[in-house]
Amino acid sequence: MLEDPATIERLRVSETEDISSPVSGLVKWFDPVKGFGFVVSDAGGPDILLHVNVLRNFGQSSVADGARVELEVQRTDRGVQATQVIALQPPQTGEAVGLSDIAALDPAIVAAAPLEPARVKWFDKGKGFGFANVFGRRDDIFLHMEVLRRSGLSDLAPGEALALRVIEGKRGHMAAEVFAWEAALDSSDT
Repeated sequence: MLEDPATIERLRVSETEDISSPVSGLVKWFDPVKGFGFVVSDAGGPDILLHVNVLRNFGQSSVADGARVELEVQRTDRGVQATQVIALQPPQTGEAVGLSDIAALDPAIVAAAPLEPARVKWFDKGKGFGFANVFGRRDDIFLHMEVLRRSGLSDLAPGEALALRVIEGKRGHMAAEVFAWEAALDSSDT
């Protein structure tokens, strides 16, 4: 059945408009070096391009594979692309944390620790660890790759702003949870 030109134009416009409701899905993969990755929508359909700039607007420079995300998306000539990250949850894993320093901690104790604003000093994904500095403290805070994964991150860049829940580990201060910078700002308002 042939459609009139007005209907064809309406269909063409709807293909480039924002999808009205948020889209939820899982991060298929994300490469911070390349600056992009893809999300698989819970509703099916084509993979959704997730660009690092969209993540940065949310306050992060990376996201772990398998993390659950809620996005605003837009259909373009090149496919579906994320325009805004609304929410991000770490990947669901059934494995216990491999860090002896935090494996036995009561999650309520970790959650009760204050969020502290910090900056990444350095992080080496290959080595699986790095350090951050909390504002107003002289000592370094140890950052382990497994804590990043549990927090929904896959990598960190030097100078990146974070919010940390810091605990006293066997070898000094270490991050037990890592959040986007905005989380520290939001928690100070309450």
